[in-house]
Amino acid sequence: MGLQVYRLSEQELIDGCKRQNRQAQRGLYHLYSGKMYALCCRYIKDKMEAEDVLVIAFAKILDRIDQYKGDGSFEGWIRRIMVNESLGHLRKKKYMYLETDIDTADRELNYDPPETDLEAEDLMKLIGSLPTGYRIVFNLYAIDGFTHQEIAAQLGISENTSKSQLSRARSLLQKRLLELEGQQKKIMSHE
Repeated sequence: MGLQVYRLSEQELIDGCKRQNRQAQRGLYHLYSGKMYALCCRYIKDKMEAEDVLVIAFAKILDRIDQYKGDGSFEGWIRRIMVNESLGHLRKKKYMYLETDIDTADRELNYDPPETDLEAEDLMKLIGSLPTGYRIVFNLYAIDGFTHQEIAAQLGISENTSKSQLSRARSLLQKRLLELEGQQKKIMSHE
């Protein structure tokens, strides 16, 4: 099979993995490892730990591939496993400190994005710099599409705490974006 495995469709790779074909498993890993590593890195700051989580999650995916019944996208199914494994890792390492104050959950914020020339990489760095609880809830809600109810169940917190963490994350991101925008304007005015 060799390099031809990379030309197989997603369904052919899935079928091969269900038959425990090593080349199909390698092909599936090759197809999704880049995206899934980036996903793990959004939750886990240490790159080596994120890589460990990626490998463990892929082992679970290959072990449980028979559980995928074709309902919904396969990538979505993989993403759920990656997110769950990342959260499990954070719980084990006790990195998941979430504030439980909900006093700001209902405060209205200005969600109009500042006009900025920041690149996606810069925005991801900003998100990565958020405190752990804020970053986890922001990633789950804004990027991975979980509901507050799902986040609450995943993290063992209340829905209001999830909403509060998201609100605070957005507020802090907005503040940092405005600060960066101000720094960029200063630099531009000196050129």
